[in-house]
Amino acid sequence: MFEIRNEFFLDGNPFKIISGSIHYFRIVPEYWQDRLEKLVNMGCNTVETYIPWNFHEPQKGEFLWEGRHDIERFIRLAQNLGLYIILRPSPYICSEWEFGGLPGWLLKDKNMKLRCSYEPYLKAVKDYYSVLIPKLSKYQIDKGGKIILIQIENEYGYYGNDTAYLEFLRDTMRELGITVPFVTSDGPWSEGIFKSGIVNGALPTANFGSSAAWQFGQMKKFIGEDKPLMCMEFWNGWFDAWGDEHHTTAPEKAGAELEELLKLGSVNFYMFEGGTNFGFMSGRNSGNKTADVTSYDYDAPLTEDGQITPKYELFKKIISKYNTPMDITLSTTIKRKSYGKINCCAKTDLFSVLEKITKPVKSIYPLTMEEIDQNYGYVLYRTAIKENETVKEIRLEGAADRVNIYLDNKFICTAFAESICEKFEIEREISGGRLDLLCENIGRENFGTGLENQRKGISGGVKINDHRQYGFDIFPISLEVDQVKNIDFSSGFKDNVPAFYKFDIEVEEPCDTFLDTTGFAKGCAFINGFNLGRFWDIGPQKRLYLPAPLLKKGTNTIVIFETEGKASDSITLCDKPDLG
Repeated sequence: MFEIRNEFFLDGNPFKIISGSIHYFRIVPEYWQDRLEKLVNMGCNTVETYIPWNFHEPQKGEFLWEGRHDIERFIRLAQNLGLYIILRPSPYICSEWEFGGLPGWLLKDKNMKLRCSYEPYLKAVKDYYSVLIPKLSKYQIDKGGKIILIQIENEYGYYGNDTAYLEFLRDTMRELGITVPFVTSDGPWSEGIFKSGIVNGALPTANFGSSAAWQFGQMKKFIGEDKPLMCMEFWNGWFDAWGDEHHTTAPEKAGAELEELLKLGSVNFYMFEGGTNFGFMSGRNSGNKTADVTSYDYDAPLTEDGQITPKYELFKKIISKYNTPMDITLSTTIKRKSYGKINCCAKTDLFSVLEKITKPVKSIYPLTMEEIDQNYGYVLYRTAIKENETVKEIRLEGAADRVNIYLDNKFICTAFAESICEKFEIEREISGGRLDLLCENIGRENFGTGLENQRKGISGGVKINDHRQYGFDIFPISLEVDQVKNIDFSSGFKDNVPAFYKFDIEVEEPCDTFLDTTGFAKGCAFINGFNLGRFWDIGPQKRLYLPAPLLKKGTNTIVIFETEGKASDSITLCDKPDLG
């Protein structure tokens, strides 16, 4: 039995939660056991994870629960190691994850209001919870499992104050079988923020990275002296954005903060291991024009690929004052390897292969990604310029996020950030022609109050010579597995335009490795059809993590999609990361 009184109590005895965040969705499932074993060996008694809605319901009513999506398997592995479990299945998770975990298809409703009592949103949440919650409820501690806490929403005080919405989430989960205590989490330094995220029936917890005595002191002003204190997110590191520096926190500084925190309350390390934003799932914080990098290393106690760090060793020493660390023999053999240089064996440009991998949606005016039932990747808008018109100027209306513009396969300009709605002047003497606009979703915002403005593609119009252009073929380029497999590398190749590059590698022993994309400008990479994530030569990340379970003995195929017309004849697989 787990109870919340003036302290946490487990089977009638005071219990200090010492937890670490492990996001199953950022780690290949073959490594879940390894990461959990290392968590136990550091001295933690609990594991915490978010559950991202968009990871499990990528399209309305289409659910994924197998393989990487098997949350029940992750729970069972944790239980088998004796770990207690904190789950945060709120519709919104932030977590520097695409759209904060909300599915992009919600935005197909042009009137959508998120994270509040907007009836279509509440219905979508309830439909999702009706499938998710029964999968979780059987693992609660009062049913013989190890789940001790469930979070209602995430940092809601930063977003709004619709208490009825929080009550809806609470009551819906109770109706569906959640019986363990609820928590909320917010920043305690602002009374308005902290109180806005509180709801009756849930213990408020705090998220911070320093000054635990002061932070907990602030909390007591809002929740009283008779409740346990917990830091639900102890930020022992930080995340990176493209074009920014790589962030680190010295072990000594993080250790001193942890010492102070554990004297006063319970803790959840955010992160214990960060992992990887595979595919197109890295998010974008409000005000960040370039979005977050593919690596979610977070300078955590375990590296992105699960290596033990000095921070891990120091935390283990500190935790040992409160909980005796275990010494589990690690059950998973993990090796790093450099496979060296691999030469390109085939290539084809996007325009030559386009109609072999995707079919157009025809529309008089541009449609957003969401309107054509696409959530991630790229979308190409193609239109014919009339024979009596010479293109002199181009301007986009309502475009997001980054658009490369081509006229008759010749690069014209890139509309991005401050220039996204600027007028671009073009030197051209020929009338007519074909205009292609390759629009990239670089990641929906995962934090802030702008979530409802995250529709991707072109939501307004395309202006040619100060009038709107009409008549478009709209090609979804989601680059899901089937689309990548259908790339015909014999379709032809043109220089200086977006293109696909193929690299074959023979592997005798699959090992962890790191893909160095030096020489390529911007795009994404695939191993045997699996999307490893984005790369961009502005850094700080220079190499993509490629876990051994994604390789197979024999021939493996790496495909690079590069969008800027800049490429190398080779790639390199290295035995260490380069995060900048």
